[in-house]
Amino acid sequence: MTETFRKHNPNAPADFFAVEANGLEWLREANTVAVPRVVAVGDDFIELERIEHGRWTDAADERFGRELAALHRAGAESFGGERGAYIGPLPMPNEIADDWPSFYWHQRIEPFLHAISSRGLFERLQSRIHGIAGPPERPARIHGDLWRGNVLADPTGTPWVIDPAAHGGHRETDLAMMRLFGGFSDRCFAAYDEAFPLADGWRERIALHQIHPLLVHAVLFGGAYVGQALAAARCYA
Repeated sequence: MTETFRKHNPNAPADFFAVEANGLEWLREANTVAVPRVVAVGDDFIELERIEHGRWTDAADERFGRELAALHRAGAESFGGERGAYIGPLPMPNEIADDWPSFYWHQRIEPFLHAISSRGLFERLQSRIHGIAGPPERPARIHGDLWRGNVLADPTGTPWVIDPAAHGGHRETDLAMMRLFGGFSDRCFAAYDEAFPLADGWRERIALHQIHPLLVHAVLFGGAYVGQALAAARCYA
């Protein structure tokens, strides 16, 4: 019998765990990186296949880079998705969009600007975003909240992803968040780039993709994250 793990929150929004379940199943459908199976879901809980934790090794790090590249290659039908989304405990819009710069501004930056008092900087960023977003790419199937705490290894060294904010997005978004909070080595990023080479200029766009998670943390925690979000925006405005 499969062991399970249940998350329970009586104060969660009615669709919170349903959104998580749909995101997990959507990532699982790609058959690339390992994703826990959803056993049951309700308004205030989600029950998942339990993953036994193992050590995160160099081999797991490299393997994850390759498998993440395959997940992104699986693609999405559009930027955004059919359902709303959450990033941690915060709701965020997830409407279908035709292009990534518009999607990123209207659905990932603008909704979180209430944490920032200096709006002029972001108005300048908005006016430039189409010119600095890099060459157009088809929507990628992204995890959306890919910090190290949401990636684990089992005792066989297989990487697993958990707690997604899954949607059709830009693949550089996952990679930028991985760099923001650390925990992944150069070996991981090199394996990714070998499997699915990034477009020219990706290094100059890292801070652009980091603005959203920094704004999320500014809303949740304030403090230094506000300054970091402003510093990232200044790179382009």
